[in-house]
Amino acid sequence: MEVVTQQQNKIHPHKFTLWVAIASILMMFAGLTSAYIVKSSQAGWEDVQTPKAFWYSTAAILISSITIQAALRAFKQRAMQQYRILMAVTIGLGIAFILLQWFGFNWMWDNGVRFKGASAGQFLYIIAGLHGLHVLGGIVVLIVLFLQAFFGRIKNYSSVPVEVASTYWHFVDLLWLYLLIFFIVIQ
Repeated sequence: MEVVTQQQNKIHPHKFTLWVAIASILMMFAGLTSAYIVKSSQAGWEDVQTPKAFWYSTAAILISSITIQAALRAFKQRAMQQYRILMAVTIGLGIAFILLQWFGFNWMWDNGVRFKGASAGQFLYIIAGLHGLHVLGGIVVLIVLFLQAFFGRIKNYSSVPVEVASTYWHFVDLLWLYLLIFFIVIQ
């Protein structure tokens, strides 16, 4: 009985690794946003308007958090057809997020926001771009899970991979909300 209780209290190694990765990513973005605050107090600093496309991308990623949570629930209930559909929708919304971010970056470039001088634009490109790379990594994982649902063998229905992907996806969602609010409030 005691051995079973000890095993139940342990965190799965994949979940532990995810939390370590999330802590590292948080530290990186905390450093970048802190640098933004310090740099913004210097002479010659120019604020940059947040592109409207970023608002649309925010809607896409918020909705995708709902769909991935529903996909996790469907997986746990062994409703594989529903799981596949919800994963496909989540992947589509993730791709929409990336495309809308790209449109936002293009709008900024077309409006004279470059990497030179002292402006918020430099930080906006770097911080939002790094976030986009993290979302892209999440999309790759979601595609792998989606393909496994069609071609892989799911004998024991371990929900750990889907739980890890879902947690990561919620993390990049919340991280984007923080970054968007940060850029709006600090500018």
